[in-house]
Amino acid sequence: MSDIVKTYFEAFNAGDVAGMLDCLDDEVAHHVNEGKIRVGKALFAEFCAHMSRCYKEELTDMVVFEGAEGTRAAAEYVVNGTYLATDAGLPEARGQGYRLPAGSFFDIKDGKIARVTTYYNLADWVAQVS
Repeated sequence: MSDIVKTYFEAFNAGDVAGMLDCLDDEVAHHVNEGKIRVGKALFAEFCAHMSRCYKEELTDMVVFEGAEGTRAAAEYVVNGTYLATDAGLPEARGQGYRLPAGSFFDIKDGKIARVTTYYNLADWVAQVS
């Protein structure tokens, strides 16, 4: 597994946003599931702050794939979460648990993550928390 991707996911599971940011290129392109592309560490940090307020998540059953040239990686995993605070436009939060398959794709540049793209089935998540 790419060391930078491994470090990124370890930081995620530890709730260590600063550790995640250390893994990113300054101009990281963050492709959010069902959302706009955010560019730069500042917008990534804002996204993480919002997510930490609304969700508590741990990723398990992870499988990471890396391209032979080391410039691309992908991961498949299960998101085990608790819905902590109502997120705008989504069902009301009441501490509901959820378990959701998901995946991420990465571009690696100069040893840093230059792109993070995350996918999951939003309809499945909504059904689980409704």
